[in-house]
Amino acid sequence: MDIGEVNSLSCEEFVEIFGNVVEKCSLVAAAVWSRRPFNSVSDIEAAIADFIDSMPNSGKEGILRCHPDLAGRDLQRGTLTRESQAEQSQVGLTQLDPAEAAHINALNAQYKLRFGFPFVICARANDRPAILRQLSQRLGNQPARELPLAVEEVKKICHLRLQNLLCPVLPGPAQLGSTPPKL
Repeated sequence: MDIGEVNSLSCEEFVEIFGNVVEKCSLVAAAVWSRRPFNSVSDIEAAIADFIDSMPNSGKEGILRCHPDLAGRDLQRGTLTRESQAEQSQVGLTQLDPAEAAHINALNAQYKLRFGFPFVICARANDRPAILRQLSQRLGNQPARELPLAVEEVKKICHLRLQNLLCPVLPGPAQLGSTPPKL
C-alpha cells in the first residue's frame, strides 16, 4: 500500500488497518487519521508519537495497560493479537520451559505491582536474555523514570508494525522461483 492509498482510506478503513500498531489502541489510529494527508510512513509514525506524547500520564498508562504480559496469560489462553504472538514467538517467549515461565511470570507480577501496568519492551529489537535482563533492571526504576521508558518501547513497536504494513520486504530471487546467480 502506498501513501496515496493510505491517505484515501476512510476513518473506518484506516482504523481497521492501523488500529493495532499501538497494541489494542484503535483510538490512536482514529485520532491520527484526521492528520492526513501524510507524506510518508515517517509522517504517520510522527503523528502517532505526537498524539501519545500529548496525552496525560494517565492516558499513557492506559496505552501501556493494553499490552499483554510477556509469556503471560494471553499467550497461555491463545488470546494474543496476531502481532504480539509473532513478536513473542520470534524471541522464544512462546517456548519457555516451566521454570523460565515461572520466573518471567514472577517478574511480570512484581513489575505490574510496582508500576501499575505491564512491562513493555520491543521484543523484536531484543533477544530473550536481553528482555529478561531489562525486566529485572527496570524493576529498580522510579515510576517517573519508567513511564517514559515504557512509552518509548511502545513507539519502537509501533515503528516496526508500521514498517510491516507499509514497507514490506520485496521477495528475493529464491522467493520469486528463480535461482540466484552463481558468484
